[in-house]
Amino acid sequence: MHYKKNNIFTKKNMKEYTSIKLFDGYSTAFRQWRAIHSHCKYIHGYALKFKVWFEGDLDEKNWVCDFGCFKRNGIKEKLANQFDHTTIVAADDPHIELFKKMNKAGLIQLRVMKHVGCERFAEWVYNLINDNIQEETDGRISVLKVESFEGGTNNSAIYKPAKK
Repeated sequence: MHYKKNNIFTKKNMKEYTSIKLFDGYSTAFRQWRAIHSHCKYIHGYALKFKVWFEGDLDEKNWVCDFGCFKRNGIKEKLANQFDHTTIVAADDPHIELFKKMNKAGLIQLRVMKHVGCERFAEWVYNLINDNIQEETDGRISVLKVESFEGGTNNSAIYKPAKK
């Protein structure tokens, strides 16, 4: 983006380009124990997917983001470890000890997060990828936002940090 200052166009500290990457195929079970008046309090599962918006200036290949980097830098593996065939519960779930016993017995692959839900999954993915991509590209690229989908495309939530 450019803005006019004293009849001279100068570059503002904004990124010029945006690209989008979809990470999908994560079969995850979780529950939202605080949803006491909803069926969401029960363990249920979705095929999660995450749409990630990257912003930045183009590199020497004229790309915002080399999508091949996510296999090389371990992001795909970290996403699969967190969300693929796992059971996610909140750290303060009143039945956490039962989930830990099921994990120890080999019945589930337990992942404990501070908060559970589509919105919080989007935030977790944002933090994972943004921290990594910022470091890897010396700040040339950042994540603009992450959209987390439950199942098909009917339900989603977006995490986009507040502007500083």
